[in-house]
Amino acid sequence: MDQKIFQQLKEIVYVNCGINLNDSKVAMVSARIAKRMRRLKIKEHAEYLDYLINDRNGEEITKFLDVISTNVTSFFREKEHFDFFKSYLNEIVESRQKRIRIWCAASSTGEEPYSIAMVCKRAVSNLVDLKILATDISTQVLRAAKEGKYNEEKIKTIPTDLIAQYFTEEIVDRNKIYHVNDVLKNLIIFKRLNLFKTPFPMNGPMDIVFCRNVMIYFDTPTRERLIAEIYRLLKPGGYLITGHAESMASMNNNFKCIKPSIFMK
Repeated sequence: MDQKIFQQLKEIVYVNCGINLNDSKVAMVSARIAKRMRRLKIKEHAEYLDYLINDRNGEEITKFLDVISTNVTSFFREKEHFDFFKSYLNEIVESRQKRIRIWCAASSTGEEPYSIAMVCKRAVSNLVDLKILATDISTQVLRAAKEGKYNEEKIKTIPTDLIAQYFTEEIVDRNKIYHVNDVLKNLIIFKRLNLFKTPFPMNGPMDIVFCRNVMIYFDTPTRERLIAEIYRLLKPGGYLITGHAESMASMNNNFKCIKPSIFMK
C-alpha cells in the first residue's frame, strides 16, 4: 500500500473513532480492507480510498471501521476484576439498593457482557431492577454478541456449573455449539456506540463501568475525554475498571485509584 494512501486511511480512522494507528500497521490495514475491496470489485487501494471519501450515507465508513477495529476477548478475562465485581455487587445487595446499572463499553463478540451477566445472576435477586448496557463501534461483533453462540474453545474459561445453568448445547456439523440462554440475554441491551464521540446519549447514573483494553488504541486527549465522560455517568462511589495495560497516571482525571486498573468516583 502506498504510504500516502495509508496516511489518509489512518486519518479517516482517527477522525471517525479515535483509533490512532501507528505506521507499522500498513500491512494490517491492507489485509483487512482486502475483503471489502473484493466485495466492491475494487482492485486499487486508491480507488477504495476514493470510495470511502465519497461515502455520503456512512455505510462504507461503518464497514471499514468494523474490519479495522481489533476484537480480542474471552469469558472472565482478568479474573481478579470479576472477583472485585462480585464483592461490589454483594455490597450493593446488602445496602438494599433496588436499581443497578452496569456498562460494558467495549462488548466485542459478547464474552465480557455475558460474563458480567452470569456474576449478576448469581449475586442479585430478580426483584432488583438490573440492566447491563453493552456497546461497541463494530456492528459486526454486536451481531455476533446478540446471537450468543460460542464453540467449545471459547467457553473453556467458564466454570462448568455456569455452562450447565446458562448455556444450551447443540451439535452443528459434528461440532458442539453453546447458545447463551435468554435468562442472560434479557439482562443486556446491545447498542452501537462510538467512544470517540462524546457526550454519550446515556443519562446514568451507572454503578460500574467496564472499559477494558480499548483505551490502548487512543491518544491521550481522546482518553481524557472518554474518562471524563465515564466519570460524569458514574454515581458517586461507583467504579471504573480498565485493562491492566491501561494506565491513567499521566491523564487528567478525578478518579481515585483503589487497586491497579480499578478506580472509584
